[in-house]
Amino acid sequence: MKEHIDQTIKLSPEILNHVREWKDKPGNLIMILHKVQEEYGYVPREAALKLTELLDIPLAKVYGVLTFYHLFKLKKPGKYPIQVCMGTACYLKGGEDIIRELENLLGIGVNQISEDGLFSIEAVRCIGCCGLAPVMTIGGEVFGKVKREQLAEILARFKE
Repeated sequence: MKEHIDQTIKLSPEILNHVREWKDKPGNLIMILHKVQEEYGYVPREAALKLTELLDIPLAKVYGVLTFYHLFKLKKPGKYPIQVCMGTACYLKGGEDIIRELENLLGIGVNQISEDGLFSIEAVRCIGCCGLAPVMTIGGEVFGKVKREQLAEILARFKE
């Protein structure tokens, strides 16, 4: 029996076109889920349910892909998602200290959203800026050679 689908979410014409384009191609589910996440910032359950109908696949298959690949998010991130690199160079240069200080300043942990909805914290494997370690991004903006003492000032730039 198919699960009831919340009709409040409507997939955009761009996503629907992407589904039509990829429906019969190998690897289609990953490509379609990328498009959904690009639009929403995560993959809402309602969107996943609609994809099961459009692609005629079980929900378990959709969630199998969503949970296997770490890049897919199941929860809506903050307005300004913070990603702290925990790759080798960043870890050795204090990435973990950066995360602890962000948790302290924002009052949240990794994979949580601040009460005001502005920030979420995520530990990521590598951002690709090893020479700038430790590195973090906020809303896609890269901050390199970050020191704990700078974090409050950096966060203040994003507060409304």
